[in-house]
Amino acid sequence: MKQAREDVRNVAIIAHVDHGKTTLVDELLKQSGVFRDNQEVAERVMDSGDIERERGITILSKNTAVTYKNTKINIIDTPGHADFGGEVERVLKMVNGVILVVDAFEGAMPQTKFVLRKALELKLPVIVCINKIDRPESRPDEVIDEVLELFLDLDADEDQLDCPFVYASAKEGVASLTPDEPGTSMEPLFETILNAIPAPEGDPEAGTQVLVSTIDYNEYVGRIGVGKVDNGSVKVNQEVVIVNAHEPEKQKKVKISKLYEFDGLNKVEVKEAGIGSIVAISGIADIHIGDTLCSPENPEPIPFQKISEPTIAMHFLVNDSPLAGQEGKYVTSRHLRDRLFRELNTDVSLRVEETDTTESFKVSGRGELHLSVLIENMRREGYEFAVSKAEVLYRSDENGKKTEPMELAYIDVPEEFSGAVIEKLSQRKGELRNMRTASGGYIRLEFSIPSRGLIGYRGEFMTDTKGNGIINTTFDGYGPYKGDIQYRKQGSLIAFEAGEAITYGLYNAQERGTLFIGPGEKVYSGMVVGQNGRGEDIELNVCKKKQLTNTRSSSADEALRLTPPKVLSLEQALEFIDTDELLEVTPTALRIRKKILDPTLRKRANMK
Repeated sequence: MKQAREDVRNVAIIAHVDHGKTTLVDELLKQSGVFRDNQEVAERVMDSGDIERERGITILSKNTAVTYKNTKINIIDTPGHADFGGEVERVLKMVNGVILVVDAFEGAMPQTKFVLRKALELKLPVIVCINKIDRPESRPDEVIDEVLELFLDLDADEDQLDCPFVYASAKEGVASLTPDEPGTSMEPLFETILNAIPAPEGDPEAGTQVLVSTIDYNEYVGRIGVGKVDNGSVKVNQEVVIVNAHEPEKQKKVKISKLYEFDGLNKVEVKEAGIGSIVAISGIADIHIGDTLCSPENPEPIPFQKISEPTIAMHFLVNDSPLAGQEGKYVTSRHLRDRLFRELNTDVSLRVEETDTTESFKVSGRGELHLSVLIENMRREGYEFAVSKAEVLYRSDENGKKTEPMELAYIDVPEEFSGAVIEKLSQRKGELRNMRTASGGYIRLEFSIPSRGLIGYRGEFMTDTKGNGIINTTFDGYGPYKGDIQYRKQGSLIAFEAGEAITYGLYNAQERGTLFIGPGEKVYSGMVVGQNGRGEDIELNVCKKKQLTNTRSSSADEALRLTPPKVLSLEQALEFIDTDELLEVTPTALRIRKKILDPTLRKRANMK
């Protein structure tokens, strides 16, 4: 017999990047009394990873819980980037409703659409929270119309269209039910959650059923499965069977050694949890996302959607440059292999495959951002390795024709730059689908473009729009292969001898193009030290000293003026490298190099 559990609400917060989800969760935590009055609280307390804090983005979904009027509200903060969309899909299985956060100025954006579609397909009720209402240029009335149009586009039913609207400023910590009157606290949002989000339902007398929706990993206890109790109850020391809807033959008896519920930012040990509770379970070694824990008497898996497949791949290789092993702590292929396979414990959208050599691994993910976050994490931990250019994963359709991943790109640019953007994207096989005037002299362009056409484009886009453009992309399935694309118009400047870069050598080299290194940096033969203004690669000697004779003084050198080098960030370097180049990644440096370092062998390979 199904019952509702009135003292619990489970809700996910979904939104486009930077619309204020994590800040909103901060305020809900503060105002429900999770923190002591005098406690120092960091901003965006949910973004716990270093990279999350630095970039101001959420990468992994986080669980937290607050208590309001004796009701426990489990809140899940989700990522907004398309590359981490795999996280959002699964999290929605744990909740009974969502809060859709929309920026009062930017309005409905591509990711808003992506995450909202997932919620509507699961028939979840929605609360729309118009955030940043205190921005001077906010336009709440127009944004409401945009959101309702979006609901209609996505075939929402009548109940979903009749959703409540809340107007908030997460930064100020206030919410209200009308856009004109400023609120005094978050109470209107709490009340709306209690009224609009249904209580979780289940049969407390039935056998246990817990669907694992996310995996946490801890070095001391190993894998921790997080999920919602759908039916029955779950106790410590209980015997359960693991089953999975996508693997019918899987059946494994295990014992639950520890059980936690969430309270504020902490996990609290409990002896037992009933229907609707979101729990964390440790002590089961090979627990995976999508597994259902059931009573042994009647093991029945709960269906869940398959995780989206990766669309882009890179090779991670052992570093074999002349400077290998000098800067990193972990440099061997065994270190690299263990670290990549360990990442699979928590990241479900990632794939790691062994190749025919032990020195190289093929790593596939959801996008460039997804893989660059992994690379950045590894170099901070002291790993040293090399990566190849990102390549898309092709497939064949039923007729044996080649297909490739396609993206929808939404671009907002000031009018004067739109011509340059359209021209560049057309060269990269993009098709302009739609073009309309947005607010503030901007034009919104919608393109359908192959994923590989966007590899290495963002840096160029920023240059073409003088930093004023915004580009957002979402994955749009596989489409027929669009033909060859020429990526990079410029060649590389390559060092042809090893040593230390010297001002005199660099001064002569800088006339040829843009340099990536300054004086005093170590270089080796085959290392890329800059970008040529023309299309071909040029070899230079940047370690060249000036010959001193009795008529030349050494102080005449001081008049040489060097242009400051262009120091590439990890993303820019990944975008810059070509198919015959590698990026050497160490804890202290990023170096671009040719795959074949020896100039003679390189020429032979090019001739072939």
